[in-house]
Amino acid sequence: MRHLKAHRKLGRTTPHRKALLKNLAIALIKAGKIETTEPKAKELKSYVEKLITRARKGDPNAHRAVFSRLQDKETTHKLVVEIAPKYVDREGGYTSIQKSGVRLGDAAALAIISLI
Repeated sequence: MRHLKAHRKLGRTTPHRKALLKNLAIALIKAGKIETTEPKAKELKSYVEKLITRARKGDPNAHRAVFSRLQDKETTHKLVVEIAPKYVDREGGYTSIQKSGVRLGDAAALAIISLI
């Protein structure tokens, strides 16, 4: 039984899951909102909110910490310089998830995750 386990495995190995979350986070930061499956969106929410919380400080250590997770200079710069300062007065809840129906091919539940 998986009682009190920390995260969803999403049917992937650990390196594959980390790469998936990194790429989804980069896409979300660049576009502002993306559509993906509901379990991926729920897992991505905690991943991105931790990044934004870390980026809110705006110092060089925040840049390094965010870059170590994203490995993308443009996205890191956009997150630390443009996005994170908007949330300085906010205590979490930087993203929202709206259900958007099911995928035709496999009837997977879809959701739109966006930055508030």
